[in-house]
Amino acid sequence: MLVVDLMHEFELGVWKAVFAHLVRILESINPDVVLELNRRFREIPVFGRSTIRRFASNVSEMKKMAARDFEDILQCCIPCIEGLIPTPYGAQILDLIYSLASWHALAKLRMHTESSRQLLDQWTTIIGRDLRHFQEVVCEAFNTRETDRECAARNRAEARRKAAGGATEPGPQSRGVGRQPRKFNLLRIKVHLLGYYASSVKEHGSTDSYSTQTVRALIVL
Repeated sequence: MLVVDLMHEFELGVWKAVFAHLVRILESINPDVVLELNRRFREIPVFGRSTIRRFASNVSEMKKMAARDFEDILQCCIPCIEGLIPTPYGAQILDLIYSLASWHALAKLRMHTESSRQLLDQWTTIIGRDLRHFQEVVCEAFNTRETDRECAARNRAEARRKAAGGATEPGPQSRGVGRQPRKFNLLRIKVHLLGYYASSVKEHGSTDSYSTQTVRALIVL
């Protein structure tokens, strides 16, 4: 049986996708709001030994970020994004981030009891509800488009396909060089796999026992 992978499925998967779409929402409101988000992250001081590291000058671009960086963003995101999105959607987004942070804290516990495992199961239900609400209600209220970085990456990929003699007919991504509409997508396997964490903890122990993050840290050292 394959065990869950917190680093790739959540930190580099679900949470990264949510944060990327939050940046798109902020850009749809006003590009200056994204600059304010970056400024707030820059003002957060470091905490502890590698607990909260110094944030990059431009967090919204998400350049050269590891799983630990997205973990830090999740832990500090609520005060940084508070007040930047109009009501009632701003409060709903803060609720979503709180739910994701709570679930992540429980999933990353290094020691579990039956009560903490049941709590993780309950929070799994909560984040499923909040993610659906985010997609169906909050995201539909904003006309979100690709960021400049996403648009440039898509154009480069399209140019490589053409240079390699790829498809002669335009594919679903061949929609011009400008920034294209981009919706939040919940139909991804990493969202589905979040439902297996509580049972995986019961059968195999805490997630740090089989996390790929530990192996990657040893490789870096």
